[in-house]
Amino acid sequence: MTPPIVAVIGGGQLARMMAPEATELGIVLRVLVESEEAAAALPAHETVVGLPRDPDAVARLLAEPRPAVLTWEHEHIPAEVFAAAEAVGVPARPGLDALIYAQDKIEMRRRMDALGLPNPDWAPVTTEAEVADFLDSHGGEAVLKTARGGYDGKGVRVITEATDASDWLAAAADGGPRVLIEQKVPYVRELAALAARRPSGDVVTWPVVDSIQRDGVCSEVIAPATGLTAQEESEAREVATRIATELGVVGVLAVEMFDTGEHVLINELAMRPHNSGHWTQDGSVTSQFEQHLRAVLDLPLGSTAATAPVTVMANVLGGAREDLPAALADVHDPDAKIHLYAKGVRAGRKVGHVNLSGADADDVYGRAVAAAAIVRDGGAT
Repeated sequence: MTPPIVAVIGGGQLARMMAPEATELGIVLRVLVESEEAAAALPAHETVVGLPRDPDAVARLLAEPRPAVLTWEHEHIPAEVFAAAEAVGVPARPGLDALIYAQDKIEMRRRMDALGLPNPDWAPVTTEAEVADFLDSHGGEAVLKTARGGYDGKGVRVITEATDASDWLAAAADGGPRVLIEQKVPYVRELAALAARRPSGDVVTWPVVDSIQRDGVCSEVIAPATGLTAQEESEAREVATRIATELGVVGVLAVEMFDTGEHVLINELAMRPHNSGHWTQDGSVTSQFEQHLRAVLDLPLGSTAATAPVTVMANVLGGAREDLPAALADVHDPDAKIHLYAKGVRAGRKVGHVNLSGADADDVYGRAVAAAAIVRDGGAT
């Protein structure tokens, strides 16, 4: 039998972490990497060096033997890639008709409104006067976002004056990303709900998690979310399931949410494996990476049950230590599962994460954070 080929655009850590799962499933992973030093370049079974805006590189990614499917590890995929895949009969999953809602926050907000799903107050803005009106009606403070291109806190700012938006509005008028403004939600915490859907329509969800953000970047994830009632858990999972179904998402979907203490509001969407799902590698029967491969190939989906009462994922952001593999000798907690991305260390850059499971949430959280600090800096700072 010829093993199926899954082609992936994007050579970062998400593609890297698909590779061992593909190997276990007997799948060939062919990855379009930005360079031979990209995180996914070494573990991928086949690599094509190039960028998604390079037609020749995309043609080589889709060349014979043809992939069974084309998928992504980030949302920044030009429309020409979908056309190239369609021309050679390779299905793109998720398709552009779904991915557009992860690429463009204005389109996402409009679609959520149309579906009657819980959005914060928001509006597209093109002038300072529109920004001023929104601020006046929302307590003098709001969140400004670029519709495209933002991630990990980029393309997002809290504003209190209309002039705070002037540079982004000018850039939008000059052909840059459109701009939207949203109410600054008084939330008690951030949650994330992950789902996976296959083309035949089956949808599964994982336990809803706490997503702890620092400076706009995910710092830790606690699975399951602490103190979440059964009703709140059900509501968040239902939102993720409905989005996956209504938008026709194929693969993993992450729905980032605000918990206001009374209900959830949708923050952002990602249609790929996501930072909030890294805990599933060691804390779930089926990881998000295996599930994404199963889903895009329309294989039966695996169990999403947790394998421990609590699992904590602690991100390792670039810090004082440059030789990260050397940290393996310094982490003496036998339960800590360390995942490194083979990326150059840069301040604030995601270069790895630690997963740790156990029975007591406070104990597990403290040990996971401590292990991540050792990997990052040699110890707590």
